Amino acid sequence: MKSTVVIGVTGSIAAYKAADLTSQLVKKGKDVVVIMTASAQKLVGPQTFLTLSRNPVITDLWAMPDWQPGHIELADRAKLLAVVPCTANFIGKLANGIADDALSTYALSHTGKVVVVPAMNPKMWKHPAVQKNVKILKSRGVEFIGPVAGRVACGDNGEGRMEEVPAILARILEELK
Repeated sequence: MKSTVVIGVTGSIAAYKAADLTSQLVKKGKDVVVIMTASAQKLVGPQTFLTLSRNPVITDLWAMPDWQPGHIELADRAKLLAVVPCTANFIGKLANGIADDALSTYALSHTGKVVVVPAMNPKMWKHPAVQKNVKILKSRGVEFIGPVAGRVACGDNGEGRMEEVPAILARILEELK
């Protein structure tokens, strides 16, 4: 039986890298289900992830085809949730138990391993509120991959750039062992 991995895609310009990660996980024999926030959909289309994962993409909490809450069923079978890229907004939601869309609701029902791959402006990453939320999540066992230092999309340099896909893939595969 294939390991199911849920990839949560949030609204960072690095969302395009999540498509590559999805493709790489499928090539490694993983069952990948993608959940996208509304902001992520403004950067990368759900059709991209449907094509790469060969699974329906969840974009709307209220568009479930039957009576069973889909996020609960998915949480029962998924071994790992990886939020790639993960914005400051989503880190805050996860740390504070806010469930106001498909991804944040799923994240609160997920009982397996959680991996967060931050991607944001270095000033945002360093902000005390973000760092407080990161500390909360780490205390709950959430694994962080990055961020790394480098140039981000807006032209700033510093820690906040999303880790590269090969490193993320390696860590996810390690977590699934």
